[in-house]
Amino acid sequence: MKYLITILAIAALTSIVLGFILDVAYSEKLIGFGVAGLFLVVFPLFSYHHWKDKNVKDYMLTKENMDKMRESQQDKKF
Repeated sequence: MKYLITILAIAALTSIVLGFILDVAYSEKLIGFGVAGLFLVVFPLFSYHHWKDKNVKDYMLTKENMDKMRESQQDKKF
């Protein structure tokens, strides 16, 4: 999965760069497909790959997590 994301990101970035460098009739389409590829394909794959084994409740501000943060701050104050 990591290699697929890397290859797709390089392809999208290459498309964007070539769209700016080349002086062809479809250069704006190259830029558009590159940007769309980054935001519609690469970023969701990257997010899924890095969050698939994590528990979302650990990152939410629930009452329990707020209490844990307060306790850890009080422990650090001495």
